[in-house]
Amino acid sequence: MKKYLLVLIAIITLSACNKQQEKALKSADKEYILQIANENFEKKKWKDALALYERLSNFVAGTDDAPNVVYNSAYANYYDRNYKLAGHQFKNFSVTFPQDPRAEDAAYMSALCYYEGSMDYNLDQTSTELAINEMQNFLNNYPNAERGKNINELIDELTYKLEFKAYENARQYYKMADYKAAATSFENVLEDFPSTKLRTKIYDYILKSRYELAVNSIYDLKRDRIEDALTFTKQIEREMPDTDISKTALELRNRLQKEKEDFAELEKKVEARKKELADKQRAAEIAASTEKE
Repeated sequence: MKKYLLVLIAIITLSACNKQQEKALKSADKEYILQIANENFEKKKWKDALALYERLSNFVAGTDDAPNVVYNSAYANYYDRNYKLAGHQFKNFSVTFPQDPRAEDAAYMSALCYYEGSMDYNLDQTSTELAINEMQNFLNNYPNAERGKNINELIDELTYKLEFKAYENARQYYKMADYKAAATSFENVLEDFPSTKLRTKIYDYILKSRYELAVNSIYDLKRDRIEDALTFTKQIEREMPDTDISKTALELRNRLQKEKEDFAELEKKVEARKKELADKQRAAEIAASTEKE
């Protein structure tokens, strides 16, 4: 009996709340709409609160109630996971009401919304770049904010996402055996993210890409590519001594040195053959000239 009574009370309460919501949505009484909207907000009924805050936008424009409506709307959207809209509203609040004591919180929440909206690394990273810019704006505008440390940590996290995406894109070229594109792409990652935590892995891929380019190169580019790869093996040993990658660099340098020696022998044969053909050509020209005389 008690169980059914509780269910009945819940149904009656829900019905009353629904009637209040419907009445507020149809009402032109600003104070009543605001009251029900705020009650919904306190009860964490985000969608109901948002419906009424949206209705209030014209009623409160230019009044003292405007900041609260914008601020609560932003939080309701944030809790309802509408991060893009919430971020816009928080930013609008911090810009429109810079003297409000909640302006810093709104600026922080705007940055956090962009962070929450950042896509996975394998998707388009426009949202991630926007998030980093928004967070940097927060640090610029509130350099002494207590939340600055947290913002810096989030920036580091998002920056790593960008560099990992660039790293994975370069790795795809390597997997496709497009070693020239792979080497260039990995070098671009180092240029764009000089403090990357992936430096060792990137060096390893550049080393192997340059090695493959050298040993499989066409004749006209082979000497330069061998020298390029040899130079990089020395750079690795200089920058990362006594590491696994430096051991790999030493092993590949020995192979490249042998490749260089073999190519030097080939070059001698090619030059000798060129000279032989040139001599025959001159002899033929002389013979033809003699016959004409």
